[in-house]
Amino acid sequence: QEQLLESGGGSVQAGASLRLSCAASGITFNNYAFGWFRQAPGKKREFVAGISWIGRTQFPDANKGRFTIGRDNDKNTVLLEMSRLTTDDTGVYYCAADHWGAGDPQDYKYDYWGQGTQVTVSS
Repeated sequence: QEQLLESGGGSVQAGASLRLSCAASGITFNNYAFGWFRQAPGKKREFVAGISWIGRTQFPDANKGRFTIGRDNDKNTVLLEMSRLTTDDTGVYYCAADHWGAGDPQDYKYDYWGQGTQVTVSS
């Protein structure tokens, strides 16, 4: 059974860093792109970062230079490193998998989703 399990969320102060992990099982990991999305209360789900099945990355402008995304094909894990966090980064962070994808911002392209992990950034 396909499963994505996020971990690493928590509560931090503005300016801090945080690392999120997504452990995948039940899929051929190397064949999938992965995206991270965030949803804050009352807001639409938004794209945070993506990595293609061959390792190319995408970020929205607001996250360039602050966030990095990487994949470990041996451990079936995707990492999201976040730095210089602001209160706008607060939300539930979801990992998603897209077969042969490019790590694109469009959430409808993703086949599988995790349950999410909460990140709270306080000022």
